[in-house]
Amino acid sequence: MDRAETVRTPSSWVVVGLDNGGTCNNATVLDATGQFLVSNLVENPSRVLDGPESAVEALAEAFTGILELTSTPLSLVRAVGLDTPGPASANGVISSKGATNFNMAAWHGFDIRGALEKRLGLSVVYHNDANAAALYAHHRHFGAEALEKGSVSAIVGTGLGGGVVENGKVIRGAAGMAGELGHVQIPLHGVLDDGQPVPVCNCGFEGDVESIASLTGIKKNLLPYWLTRFPDHPLAGEPIERAAKLLRGYGEKDDPLAIAVFSQQARAIGKLFTIAANFTDPDAYFLGGGVVEAAPHFRQWFLNTVRESTQLRDEQARAATFALVPDLDMAGARGAAVAALDAVAAGTR
Repeated sequence: MDRAETVRTPSSWVVVGLDNGGTCNNATVLDATGQFLVSNLVENPSRVLDGPESAVEALAEAFTGILELTSTPLSLVRAVGLDTPGPASANGVISSKGATNFNMAAWHGFDIRGALEKRLGLSVVYHNDANAAALYAHHRHFGAEALEKGSVSAIVGTGLGGGVVENGKVIRGAAGMAGELGHVQIPLHGVLDDGQPVPVCNCGFEGDVESIASLTGIKKNLLPYWLTRFPDHPLAGEPIERAAKLLRGYGEKDDPLAIAVFSQQARAIGKLFTIAANFTDPDAYFLGGGVVEAAPHFRQWFLNTVRESTQLRDEQARAATFALVPDLDMAGARGAAVAALDAVAAGTR
């Protein structure tokens, strides 16, 4: 397990946050006073490709390792927060359709929350990774006012994850699938170029946000089109999957093709936030994902383009803020820990 640069021992009871990913787990500890005991990534291999049993054991190792690192006695742990990539139910049952990280048949319908709870002998609170990041962004941004505010987050990655927070709580929905913002279909006027084919999502929808604002959308829809407009571009000689991953580096250098692609992504997210403005009228709109990990000038340009593409009434524009999800590589684990702390405080765990 990688060591964090700064650790401290707890002065009160704690909760543990565990972020499960395709290659690594990330762990953190949050004490009852709202202080995180580690300030950097603390990771171990997630082993999800080895199947559920190995993955649950790897999460248990992450749990044990973070307690050792922070000199936290097991007796002080009141609950554990867990997040995984979706799709999954509100209670942490992996969808039968599976996700990229959970494509083995053994994962389909697997109750990862319940399995970890049994393995650790502690209550486990579950969110998907986008909801956990959204929750952390909300609480980090608003601090003491978090329970009085609302926010909407768009997390751009392989897909487009999202989270809706109201009064400091993630809106989960009847089946646990609220906040699946990637599959909101948006008006394409002002997003697509003249004659550009309507993007199709892997879910089968046409013109949803994920079909444009995601790495998959770049690979499947946007880049193939824009390479026809820039046939001499260096990426034209690369396999499309590699070209899609290299595109952000070109965007950071203000390459015209890359700017065309990322402008479309930003405008699509603006359309999404415009819809959100008329549903929840949030206090803040958060943007996370790969663009946050880019060079500062590029991510600020992207956020500005999202803001300019979001149509708000004057009253909303004065009241709302646009911001980047902070500490993105740690946001999932920290958000999972915040959810666990809230559950303990509310007496539900």
